[in-house]
Amino acid sequence: MGQSIITLIKKEFLSEWRQRYALNGIILYLASTIFVVYMSFKLKAGAIDEPTWNALFWIIILFTATNAVAKSFIQESSGRLLYYYSLAKAEAFIVSKTIYYSILMIAMAMIGLLFYTLFMGSMVNDLPMFLLVICLGSIGLASALTMVSGIASKAPNSSSLMAILSFPVLIPLLLIIIKTSKSAMDGLDRGVYLDDMLMLLAINAIIIAVSYLLFPYLWRS
Repeated sequence: MGQSIITLIKKEFLSEWRQRYALNGIILYLASTIFVVYMSFKLKAGAIDEPTWNALFWIIILFTATNAVAKSFIQESSGRLLYYYSLAKAEAFIVSKTIYYSILMIAMAMIGLLFYTLFMGSMVNDLPMFLLVICLGSIGLASALTMVSGIASKAPNSSSLMAILSFPVLIPLLLIIIKTSKSAMDGLDRGVYLDDMLMLLAINAIIIAVSYLLFPYLWRS
């Protein structure tokens, strides 16, 4: 199974590399959204405060994740899924998708932070912890959206259905991410928000475990 996961991850990277225009489009979307935020807030209203800086950053990352991960299952044709079904186990397939899109989202979030800092300035006091929150938050968003994409791909109007299904899953996750990253921005003692970090880690573990356990039933359908 480990070899199957590695092979499927390689397949995802090769597929993404062959369709570099999609990846470039995501980066362009990320950069242009940050620039619009900069034009709207920085130039007209002056410097924004820290809570607004933090919330805007994660809203941008959320929409970027939706655009990047939405295609994980929706772009796969039924014939190709049937071919994968004959080659790999459902568990290996969902784990490979989750790992690949987690790596992709961490990369997009880091690029987004670079652009965001360039345009909006940096307000982060504890950068290592803020980067850790970005990694955990990106994994959580990627894991949740991957599973929701798999569910939505089985129904008509999958794009609309994905937006509806992802809303109740992502909002609690996004709230805890924003709260934890704000604590890192303020440079608070790390023990103060350790419980929030553990909660974020637990939510990620629950999402991944639920995907791993339930995806085989979806896979057979």
